[in-house]
Amino acid sequence: MTDPMPCSVALAEDITHRLGQLTEYLAQAPPRQAAQILGKVLDSDEGILGQVTALLATGSYFAQHHARIGTFPPEVWLALGRASNKLHDIGLDLDEHLADIQRLAASATAANAAAPKPVASDMVVRRRR
Repeated sequence: MTDPMPCSVALAEDITHRLGQLTEYLAQAPPRQAAQILGKVLDSDEGILGQVTALLATGSYFAQHHARIGTFPPEVWLALGRASNKLHDIGLDLDEHLADIQRLAASATAANAAAPKPVASDMVVRRRR
């Protein structure tokens, strides 16, 4: 039987590299394309955020087992569990805004209808003094 470790480490490195590429694409994307990217990233069921949360939860279970037998410090288990829980909570907070992001992303794929001109929200409007 072959050792799965090199393959899994290479997979983690590839995912890390691809996330860096996605970050670069997002930084340069026009608003609607950025919304499409964010919609895929923030989907708590099938998106990157949900998958990273599940990965951390799995890591927490792994660390819990190894902390109980003494091969990992318990702080590792607790830190992974805390990170997983916080990321889950962040995902829930972002779910409130996912519909708006997906609506903007969907308008990019729809026919170019006359859309109202975007208006800055109160949080964005700045006055010079």
